[in-house]
Amino acid sequence: MDQFLSTVERRAYLMARTALGNHDDALDAVQDAMLLLVRKYSHKSDEEWRLLFFRILHNRIRDMIRRRMVRNRFGGWLNRRLGDDDELDDPFQHVADVESNNPGHNLERRQSMEALSRAVADLPTRQREAFMLRCWEGLSTAETAAVMKCSEGSVKTHYSRALHCLQEQLKEYRDE
Repeated sequence: MDQFLSTVERRAYLMARTALGNHDDALDAVQDAMLLLVRKYSHKSDEEWRLLFFRILHNRIRDMIRRRMVRNRFGGWLNRRLGDDDELDDPFQHVADVESNNPGHNLERRQSMEALSRAVADLPTRQREAFMLRCWEGLSTAETAAVMKCSEGSVKTHYSRALHCLQEQLKEYRDE
């Protein structure tokens, strides 16, 4: 179980951070998902852990988003903005660039990663979920449908729309 959790920890954090837009909330969501997996499903087979973990994480993220919406609706007059996290580093900034130490190239890569992060975060919820599970986690259409609790056709539609939207928003960063 420890090895499984260590292999999904970073990707789960990136998924939660992108969906929630907040470092602390992302850490809470991942930690909650890990604890629930260990407590309730450690007796399951190794093959089942991946889908169970991402289903738990998916539910935790959706719960946190719902709570945030309720808080924003009723607490908006307090003039606080939940999800602001500007003082923390973006995890994409820590992706190693082994190809170059050229500052100009590094700046371009950082800017393109920031643009990708923003574009993914701006996707509608279901499209973002489908994209992250299919592209970042490499889940099959059937596995993604199980995690998202929808049909495989819905996954294909959300994933396709996410790809088209990202391609449109990021066309200036494409190598042509």
